[in-house]
Amino acid sequence: MDPLDIADCVNEACSWSGKPVHPDSLARYTGQVVGFCNTGCYDKFEGAIRHFDNAKANPTR
Repeated sequence: MDPLDIADCVNEACSWSGKPVHPDSLARYTGQVVGFCNTGCYDKFEGAIRHFDNAKANPTR
């Protein structure tokens, strides 16, 4: 997979904190590069994705 580049990032501000995104805290999500202000916010995002992916794979209804 290609390395992530902040120039390809779709957001300028972290969705958790509102602070500017940082090049060491990028993720690929639904085919696009999204950024976070630090690795802590990145980790929260990754946790949320795993939670929702698990919920989709194992619906309770």
